[in-house]
Amino acid sequence: MEFGLSQEQRLFQDSIRRFLEQHSPLERVRRAADANDAAPKELFDGLCAMGVPGLLIPEEFGGMGLGLLDAAIAYEMMGRHVAPTPFVGTSVMAPLALMHAGSQAQKEQWLPRLASGKARAGVGVSETIGARESAGVDARGGKLSGKALFVIDQAGADFFVVADRARALHIVKADAAGLTTRALNTIDKTRSVGELVFDGVAAEALPGANAGVIARMLDAGRVMLAADTLGAGQMMIDKAVAYAGERTQFGRVIGSFQAVKHMCAEMAAKLEPCRSLVWYAAHALDEGLGDARVAACHAKSHLSEVGRFVARTSTEVHGGMGFTDLLGLHYWFKRIGFDRQILGGPEQVRLEAARLQGWAA
Repeated sequence: MEFGLSQEQRLFQDSIRRFLEQHSPLERVRRAADANDAAPKELFDGLCAMGVPGLLIPEEFGGMGLGLLDAAIAYEMMGRHVAPTPFVGTSVMAPLALMHAGSQAQKEQWLPRLASGKARAGVGVSETIGARESAGVDARGGKLSGKALFVIDQAGADFFVVADRARALHIVKADAAGLTTRALNTIDKTRSVGELVFDGVAAEALPGANAGVIARMLDAGRVMLAADTLGAGQMMIDKAVAYAGERTQFGRVIGSFQAVKHMCAEMAAKLEPCRSLVWYAAHALDEGLGDARVAACHAKSHLSEVGRFVARTSTEVHGGMGFTDLLGLHYWFKRIGFDRQILGGPEQVRLEAARLQGWAA
């Protein structure tokens, strides 16, 4: 048995890679980051034409009906090119919430629009992992009050999927009365994260929501972030190797020095096994395997650590140039840093894995 991507999946990943090479070069990323535009319309529209927003959405609702493994290999390419576009919230977590907890009417209203890219969704479930600054949302009488922090894909969202303190999920339209939105500054300007403040805001509950649905959303989101880190890390290695092959010092390219060779080899040795870890985690969630949640936790936490090592080491290979905006290496560095902390840092996610296996109270 060979566990790997099918020919169709490889062709799909390659088509996304070629599209992003053309439409998300470093200069385009730099302009988007400088303008705080985490969702350039032309880039998102191009991905919509390829069916990317509807990857997970069933065909009956206008989507492609594929699985999380397909979404992971797509997001790996977006991480490789630090594509400033919404994905984890609007194309993965929100569709899963609707598919597993929404009523038929809610599915018919929102899934076709998400699949076509005519609507975007933000997702606010961070308080189910750990609330800070008194954040948290209360639901009473069909209305929400409180505050949700670190809402993924907040900019340009037409509606939000929000979790309350009781682990119920609600749909809130972006123009709802009493809702205040504010962008939050993070190290990564290629993704949008925001704050939602609710003051008696009308909300529509997802009738099938429970802790299991939220857990599935979190698991899927974490695997996507791991795939994103995988793509960003691979690009940082490629850039380090290319730089080591052209930068000269003492009359020799620095790649000929044993210390630099070891740095590049160690990055590759640490990152390459992560590919199968991400693939298996996505596959396990697709197939509903018993270790799916543990695999998702391991993928997120391990890629967080390996990604940080690769980001640091690649920058060191570049020397002082690695810190300059000219090379733009910091966009990948910051992308990996963002992936590390959103939806739970590695320490917290490892603790969840330990609890799932009965190793921690």
